[in-house]
Amino acid sequence: MTEALGAYIKNRISVTEEELNTILSYFVPLKLRKNQILLSQGELSQRTFFVVKGCLRIFFIDEAGHESTRYLAFENQFATALMSFINAAPSDEYVQAVETTEIYYITHKSFYHLLEVIPQWEKFYRMYLENAYVSNTKRLMSFLTQDALAKYHQLLEENPIIVQRLSNKMVASYLNISQETLSRLKSK
Repeated sequence: MTEALGAYIKNRISVTEEELNTILSYFVPLKLRKNQILLSQGELSQRTFFVVKGCLRIFFIDEAGHESTRYLAFENQFATALMSFINAAPSDEYVQAVETTEIYYITHKSFYHLLEVIPQWEKFYRMYLENAYVSNTKRLMSFLTQDALAKYHQLLEENPIIVQRLSNKMVASYLNISQETLSRLKSK
């Protein structure tokens, strides 16, 4: 199972086999049930997750009780409640397995230890942060500038796996539209 994680890391940074083995030694495998919560609002995000199989969802619940999905991580993607992980502050988000999911996780302490002992890990982290920034900025821009149809078409073009594997409720939550609107868009 660590082959996928090792390949992911080696595709992004140049490390020796010894360095890669050191990095991988800090990751812990974990199998999750469908809908299992890994992090709840108010808790500290102390782990970063790599999805081997399945899907993790990062979401929050607004004051009216509506869920909004911020990020979905499928196979070969990392996920965490990043603001809490970085700031060591209580999370505003939840992390949930939306399918039966297999992951590797690394603790905050181990992640930051690797930054000190393996110079290339800092490059890996920088790339991770840059990708998160670009992804979040693109999503924010689409929310501010696109109507529901444009957002749906963009999702189908850039990330069709979301529509293929997840419920309409979750897709609507990700697009920040109602389920009714999503149903109308799908029927067109």
